[in-house]
Amino acid sequence: MFGDMMGLMGKLQEAKEKAAQTKERLKTVFVDEKSSDGLLKVTASANGRIKEISLDDAILKDKEQLEDYLILTINKALEKAQNIHDTEMAAVAKEGMPSIPGMDFFK
Repeated sequence: MFGDMMGLMGKLQEAKEKAAQTKERLKTVFVDEKSSDGLLKVTASANGRIKEISLDDAILKDKEQLEDYLILTINKALEKAQNIHDTEMAAVAKEGMPSIPGMDFFK
């Protein structure tokens, strides 16, 4: 029993370390999203940080359009980034979970 508990604690510590490593690695994974006409491009990390926003000069003439494009394109980029983040972290969590019969949390 005690050995099982020590093994479980070790496995949980290993999972914690892998999660931290994955979070660090996700800082270097980037997604790009462009507006439908290509006038705006947003690059975000898989940790949900905006890295870059590129604007075509043509979009600067219409403030309202620029504001709309920024909101839409940033939200799409962050959604893609979040999906990558969630997928990677779920894989780490599944790998680190002990095998308990009848309790398959990550099917």
